[in-house]
Amino acid sequence: MKSLLYLIPAMLFLGGLGLAGFLWALKSGQYDDMEGNASRILFDDDDKPLPPEEKEK
Repeated sequence: MKSLLYLIPAMLFLGGLGLAGFLWALKSGQYDDMEGNASRILFDDDDKPLPPEEKEK
């Protein structure tokens, strides 16, 4: 029973830290565009390299 005196405050503290982290993520916009982030990795938007004759100019 004495161990509950340590475990309950520790559990509440860690739960509060998790909640604070989640609220911070919401406030900073981490979850704003879920579909865009999920499909962004599928597309290759890199610029095409210049042809050799245009590189020399």
